[in-house]
Amino acid sequence: MNLRHFLAAAALTAVSATSFAQAAPTPVPPSVPTTEPVPRGTNTPVINKHEANQHDRIVAGKQSGEITKREAQRLHAEQKAVDRAQNKAAADGSVSTQERQHIRRMQHRADKDIYRQKHDGATKPATPSVPTNPKPVQ
Repeated sequence: MNLRHFLAAAALTAVSATSFAQAAPTPVPPSVPTTEPVPRGTNTPVINKHEANQHDRIVAGKQSGEITKREAQRLHAEQKAVDRAQNKAAADGSVSTQERQHIRRMQHRADKDIYRQKHDGATKPATPSVPTNPKPVQ
């Protein structure tokens, strides 16, 4: 029995000794995800996509008459404020998680404002219809 314990201990020692050996780390191919946090820098594709979608909604609302010219101006000004916040966040070379959350909150508020303006019942004034061939007055 003691011989078995001795052999088991020797085997464990031999196996554990190889785990402490210093070896060069194997390079990880770029396609394999790693668990290390990757610095995100100033790349904000989700924010940019959301911003483009909001712009399209404002333009579509203006064309359909659901948003008046003045409302569209206010909504575009709100979009410019989001742009300024995004540029300010990226000025130091990195957009932090807190800065991203702040920008997302601003966009969420803008989403609500666009929705309210599109559904508030205000419409652009109807253009008077001008006959193409007016009848002469007699």
